Amino acid sequence: MRLKSSKVNEFRLWGLVLMLAGMGFMIAGTAAIVFKFPGSSIITGIGLVLGLITMLGSMAIYFWAGMLSTSAVQLQCPECGEMTKMLGKTDRCMYCKTILTLDPSQARNS
Repeated sequence: MRLKSSKVNEFRLWGLVLMLAGMGFMIAGTAAIVFKFPGSSIITGIGLVLGLITMLGSMAIYFWAGMLSTSAVQLQCPECGEMTKMLGKTDRCMYCKTILTLDPSQARNS
């Protein structure tokens, strides 16, 4: 259960992963020139283009997560008392990872 997160945080995580991958592609492409690999200009070009594409994908995901976050329902978590955002019928608290729902038919009686 500790590995699960809220939907908004999951989108942000994938944006971060794509951003770091894009920077990795760009650094690897530039390293081809620094270490004088054969065909380094082709490797550099490919690395920079792949890095640019993944960074643009990261920017799109961050933008999408921001737009979703502005329309998300804000509620107070019953477990930790923090204000959190909820997307969809069920989501997890951003802080304590408790499963939240606004649908009475999906609520657990405990």
